[in-house]
Amino acid sequence: MSDPAQRHSHGDPHEPQDAVEGIIHSVPIVLPLVGAVLMFLLAFIAIYLA
Repeated sequence: MSDPAQRHSHGDPHEPQDAVEGIIHSVPIVLPLVGAVLMFLLAFIAIYLA
């Protein structure tokens, strides 16, 4: 019978993009920023408790 969904039998299959591959380009920027914020917060806590 007739199927309303079109079938694509030619070309490369479309693979979904991995979640890790979607954010890996921002890791070299975000990781040092998060480290700097964490060091600032730890220094602030150390000064506040001293």
